[in-house]
Amino acid sequence: MLWQTFFYSLLLLSLLFCCTGDESLPEVTDSEEAPMDKREREALYSAIQGFVGDSWNGSALYPDPCGWTPIQGVSCDIYNDLWYVTDLSLGLIYENSLACSSSLQIRPELFELKHLRSLSFFNCFISPMVISQKGWINFASNLESLEFRSNPGLIGKLPETIGNLTKLKSLVVLGNGFNGELPASICNLKNLKRLVFAGNSFAGMIPNCFKGLKELLILDLSRNSFSGTLPSSVGDLVSLLKLDLSNNLLEGNLPQEIGLLKNLTLLDLRNNRFSGGLSKNIENIQSLTELVLSNNPMGEEDMMGTKWEKMKNLVVLDLSKMGLRGEIPTSLTNLKTLRFLGLNNNNLTGFVPSKKLEALPCLGALYINENNLTGELRFSTKFYEKMGRRFKASRNPNLCQPFEMVKSESHKHLLPRGVKPCT
Repeated sequence: MLWQTFFYSLLLLSLLFCCTGDESLPEVTDSEEAPMDKREREALYSAIQGFVGDSWNGSALYPDPCGWTPIQGVSCDIYNDLWYVTDLSLGLIYENSLACSSSLQIRPELFELKHLRSLSFFNCFISPMVISQKGWINFASNLESLEFRSNPGLIGKLPETIGNLTKLKSLVVLGNGFNGELPASICNLKNLKRLVFAGNSFAGMIPNCFKGLKELLILDLSRNSFSGTLPSSVGDLVSLLKLDLSNNLLEGNLPQEIGLLKNLTLLDLRNNRFSGGLSKNIENIQSLTELVLSNNPMGEEDMMGTKWEKMKNLVVLDLSKMGLRGEIPTSLTNLKTLRFLGLNNNNLTGFVPSKKLEALPCLGALYINENNLTGELRFSTKFYEKMGRRFKASRNPNLCQPFEMVKSESHKHLLPRGVKPCT
């Protein structure tokens, strides 16, 4: 009996010791239905209040933000039997989302939400604001997605400390006012699958540090002011599906390494200053479905030097405004999936392979206007009827339309404008 009394005494003491409390343990809310860490809840209220204004009373409006009174844009998950915030979206993403104040502030409490996996700001920063370098390291353990979309007030440089968020899989910085050079620290983000910096005011050279981004699927740096040459390390992006560098100030020859992107489906380089002729390495990217190179002075060589038939998956091919010379290659007529072909505003010469182009089963838009093409157009009226205004051949001084088609009143309305009748 004595040993049993001794055993129960020890058990009681151990239970009392466990229940005396430990200040290091998280406090929980009073609601049994929402076991949420009290400090997490208060940090959430304060962080949101900083964005929407001091008049917002989170504790009164949303006493159980992870339970029966959810906040639009807030998602939670359970860690160690307690609720923590895992997703936070600020701004008018949905009709009932919380609108950001014009005098918002990023409070330190935002960075106390250390279980965040996703953080996004949409149309939130209207008044000019520079984001601090501080605090981002707190998200390094869990944050997988970070987005700044349509925030014209976000100016200055992108915080270099974002390069510490090594768990990131998606970094989207779209339609903001960021400027300056891209921090090279972004190349520390080895787990990235999507990297978008489109529609900002970034300038300078693109960092030559892509070697470790083996998982990257989408790279979009369009609509900025990047200059200099395209770095050779772009060839190390072996998983890349989409590369959009359009509407920048990039120049020089395309690096040979671009031919190593064997999985690429979209290559959009329009509206830059690339030169040096069409890179023969492009024909090695046989996975391409969209190739857009328009408005680049790359026309030192004619189109015949490229084996277009190798790119059999092309759906969109835009080579307009490039100063291209020579004849229209008949190898283009082997691209059976082609829907859009833009060859306008070049220096192309020779005859138009009308019948072979018409035989392309999917072709829905063809632009050959503003060249130096010669001879007769031999497309059928059925072709013109199908294409409508998506076919243009004007401003080719030596190109003409068969007289019998021009004379026919039943066909006249179908013919392309600006092409004279043959005499």
